[in-house]
Amino acid sequence: MTVSAPTTDPALLARLHERLEALATGADAPDLHYRTVDSPIGALLVAATERGVARIAFEREGEQAVLQTLADRIGPRILRTPRRLDAAARWLDAYFAGAHDPFGLPLDTRLARGFRLEVLDRLRAVPYGERVSYAALAARTSSPKAVRAVGTACATNPLPLVIPCHRVTRSDGTVGAYLGGPETKVRLLALEATGSLPG
Repeated sequence: MTVSAPTTDPALLARLHERLEALATGADAPDLHYRTVDSPIGALLVAATERGVARIAFEREGEQAVLQTLADRIGPRILRTPRRLDAAARWLDAYFAGAHDPFGLPLDTRLARGFRLEVLDRLRAVPYGERVSYAALAARTSSPKAVRAVGTACATNPLPLVIPCHRVTRSDGTVGAYLGGPETKVRLLALEATGSLPG
């Protein structure tokens, strides 16, 4: 006798997930909400706490690896809630369409601490379309000779794009490393220089 597996109604599952999203507030809120956003540089994972967006991850980082790290560092209750992150998706869409400062986006910077957080604060002051060297950015911090530490802070920036570490380049003019890959960094710099993202 062959027993077939029960079929699952996708529409029913979608309605149940919507209900779960609606109920996940207050004391029942997850530690993190997340979604993926299609972009010209690949799928981006966006995760947020109740305070604001805490992580933007590139496709090359691996969704499961990023979610596991978030579970370990922020909390294990993670729920896929696309509509809760519509504002972040709109911000990214506007940025890739050439908007300089689309709009204020609440951020949760708890994944960076100490000097790394100070570097992220300085990064937020680097204007759209401008570049700064790692050494020049270090000079704006409390440890002006900590060029390598600035590089590490940029390399571990949990909020790329929104906190623009792609605007930091080497003193010799080369782009340097980037979590999304050096080719992505080149494309982002070109977007900010010309108003359109090269293919």
